[in-house]
Amino acid sequence: MTGEDTPRGSTLRVIRIGGWILVGLALLAVLWFRFGAPMLTRSVTDDLGRGDYTLQTTDGGDFTEASLKGAPSAVFFGFTHCPDVCPTTLGDIAAWQDELAKDGKALRVFFVSVDPERDPPETLRDYVSWVPGVIGVTGSPAETDKAIRAFRIYVRKVPDKDGGAGYTMDHSAYVMLFDAQGRFDQLISYQEPPERVLPKLRSLTGAAG
Repeated sequence: MTGEDTPRGSTLRVIRIGGWILVGLALLAVLWFRFGAPMLTRSVTDDLGRGDYTLQTTDGGDFTEASLKGAPSAVFFGFTHCPDVCPTTLGDIAAWQDELAKDGKALRVFFVSVDPERDPPETLRDYVSWVPGVIGVTGSPAETDKAIRAFRIYVRKVPDKDGGAGYTMDHSAYVMLFDAQGRFDQLISYQEPPERVLPKLRSLTGAAG
């Protein structure tokens, strides 16, 4: 009987096989995170903003996939009846524009309504008019739904707790940045600190900083 045929030898053989299996799995994990995961992430983000939606802007134009091209831009989804997230974000955007203006730059911002039933163009125009560079975007519920899917935004209509006819809207609270070719660049989280936001904006717009 050889050493490999003894119970101890069989155990050692099983341990060696198990070790090689673990090594193989570790190698596959490394290859996935090195090559597979980034490719998957790029394929998802490369499609952000792409779709057949057509909405109206508060300056009289159309908002389509092509609107993201030509200049760096930011896209934020909100609504005029928003109690806190939207006005806070608009205030942040106004502060960003002030900082960029010091470098002779400005950011084009699209504020897309997730509540088209209560946000016709004139209402939305008044709502965003105080922030430089912000263009309101609204349209029919059907086209709005297309845009929501194209940008992969979370939106949910929430009825009033008292059972009345009123409602509010839950929605994603981040700002999406796109480069001049209309490609997704990165996100700005809700109330992200200015010291983290401004380098992103300066990189996007080519400001000196």
